[in-house]
Amino acid sequence: MSGYGDFGSSLRDLPRLRNSRRKRASSWDRSGGNDDRLHVEPGATATLAEIGGAGSINHIWVTIANASMGRTPAAPEPDFLRRLVLKMYWDGEEEPSVLVPVGDFFGVGHARTRNFVSAPLQMSPEDGKSFNSFFHMPFARGARIEVTSEMEHEEVLFYYYIDYEEFDELEEGLGRFHAQWRRENPTDGVDETDQTNEEFLFGGENVGGEGNYTILEAEGKGHYVGCVLNVRNLRETGQWNWYGEGDDMIFIDGEEWPPSLHGTGTEDYFNTAWCPQQGYSAPYHGITLGGGDNWSGHVSLYRFHVEDPVTFERSVSVTIEHGHANKRSDDVSSVAYWYQAEPHKPFSIPSVEERVPRQG
Repeated sequence: MSGYGDFGSSLRDLPRLRNSRRKRASSWDRSGGNDDRLHVEPGATATLAEIGGAGSINHIWVTIANASMGRTPAAPEPDFLRRLVLKMYWDGEEEPSVLVPVGDFFGVGHARTRNFVSAPLQMSPEDGKSFNSFFHMPFARGARIEVTSEMEHEEVLFYYYIDYEEFDELEEGLGRFHAQWRRENPTDGVDETDQTNEEFLFGGENVGGEGNYTILEAEGKGHYVGCVLNVRNLRETGQWNWYGEGDDMIFIDGEEWPPSLHGTGTEDYFNTAWCPQQGYSAPYHGITLGGGDNWSGHVSLYRFHVEDPVTFERSVSVTIEHGHANKRSDDVSSVAYWYQAEPHKPFSIPSVEERVPRQG
């Protein structure tokens, strides 16, 4: 029987002979020419792959450009990576299991690209415009992957590979891959009038976790495998202006505060330290955008729970404070990645007006 099998991804496992059949969906030019891409018009939805039967996607490569290809100095929609929405459906489901702007899905927010490498996601040269996912995405009765353009002015040129294994059947016990995008713009902070800078950034208490930024709310049995977190620092001050200090709090199966997984600060959850600004990429954590002077501008970080997935039997709530005691009012967005048994709790995505990055 050809199935997912007891195979890992290590070099040690490569000699084990497998019985699956390797397949690919891609944007190759069916005429035999060199126009190896989709031309996705504003408002259109393109199907990237429609796969029948059982299998598992194990690699996706994408590169995208708007029609002006950057040749127009004032391209009408430079934020096209937030205007394109990636959707994935498993086993004939009606509600997508993946619903994320394309750029954010591949690891960097704010409709930006940056060269970085992690185990499951990578952006490669030139200037991070080549996107790769190595998340495994099994399915028993078919898979459908789509991209929807919410551009207004330009078509987009969309190149892609979707590589997968085809099985005779998929064994029990394998969760389905999910990804969700969220945003609070701005987060619900507090008035800092009459507080010193130190009191505003470090004072106060949060006992209970109410008001935390929510990265993921899921129901069912599964495991959370990581996130990308994006911050646009909206506080304008010449004083020390660190955006972090927010503790991560992950509530499993409806537990009360304090949760089993309670952290000590934003940079700590992302496995860094001391208010970092330096770009860094490692297999399971990194900083793709560190922000400007005094942590101004755009920040993007990732943390993947590949060796330490957060398991849940009934539900999970992944949250983090926006500044200590939820005092800061910044533009925060995120992508959560997880596996779970179906059906999943349906989720939506904000409108394109609510997704595009702030100007300036």
